[in-house]
Amino acid sequence: MWSWYADALRDYVATVVLLGALMLLVYAGLRALGRSHDTALGWTFVLPWLAGFLAFQLFPFVASLYLAFTDYDVLTPPRWVGLANFARLLDDPKFAASLKFTALYALFSVPLGIAGSLACALLLNRNIKGVGFWRTLYYVPAVIPAVATAVLWRWLLSTDGLVNAVLGPVYALLGMEKPRWFLDPETILPGFVLMSLWGVFGANTVILLAGLKNIPRELYDAAAVDGATGWGRFRHVTLPMLSPTLFYVLVTGLIGALQMFTQAFFIETPRSTVTFLQVYIYQEAFGLRHMGYASAMAWVFLLVILGLTLLVFRSSPLWVYYESEVRGEDRAARGAKAPGRRLYVFRAGLRRRLRAGAPAVDDQHVA
Repeated sequence: MWSWYADALRDYVATVVLLGALMLLVYAGLRALGRSHDTALGWTFVLPWLAGFLAFQLFPFVASLYLAFTDYDVLTPPRWVGLANFARLLDDPKFAASLKFTALYALFSVPLGIAGSLACALLLNRNIKGVGFWRTLYYVPAVIPAVATAVLWRWLLSTDGLVNAVLGPVYALLGMEKPRWFLDPETILPGFVLMSLWGVFGANTVILLAGLKNIPRELYDAAAVDGATGWGRFRHVTLPMLSPTLFYVLVTGLIGALQMFTQAFFIETPRSTVTFLQVYIYQEAFGLRHMGYASAMAWVFLLVILGLTLLVFRSSPLWVYYESEVRGEDRAARGAKAPGRRLYVFRAGLRRRLRAGAPAVDDQHVA
């Protein structure tokens, strides 16, 4: 009974001893080459991570690229087939349907998630009694395992789950039947989008809250002097100053939504319905052992994610505001030797005046 445990323990001990010996050899070798003690020690302690990166990340990454051009079923050696796997993608309707389903999920879940996270961050940015408790409570979903989240929402959105039980009178009033969220092909996507809103109360809220804390207070004071209302301050001060943080949340949220896997894997849906592309790749690789075809799909999906991410980056100059850039424009307009100053830059036409070389007006907005 304990033989498997003893074998595993022996392997772990052997790995630790081997890594320890390798670290000592690296340290001694670097010292013999004349490197300083701190440099040699730094490379020595980074060696275990570097070995793990090469063995468990870089090697599988490169191996998957090779397997994408082969016919490989895990049990027999790979057989080179060239571009056959990629040609097969063009004739695979399930691949196109899964890609479309994943893209629609990202299209709806990412904007809703960012809007909800921003609303929560604005609430938590207020100075009220017990705000630390609420910030901790809103962050709890970020530390709950994804599997537990999937099980929880599978119960909430089941036919007789809590959501349908609470909304039952509404369904009866509208003459509707209870939705079969993860069983009906028409409600699977709305069900997953609804589940994604759980992530509103998590890491994104904390990140946006940190961005709100970094907005200088004098900008709001300058806006109040100009007679800006609450919506005006939010539109002309909060959003521009928070745009770099929103940009980061958008990029990470888009990549995370496109890589949706864990929750979809642990929530049962009819086999005849479309699923997320990550789940389809897993089914082909480990269910049907079409490892070469799954690798080709994974690389195509990687290029899709890379392309969408690059589009977001290319759009950033149109809506992402960096205060340092405007300060540079201001210094260029007033002379390279002029001391920098922070401006209330959100009034219409001020950027144009700075770019044209005209002096920045309204000195009451200079902090």
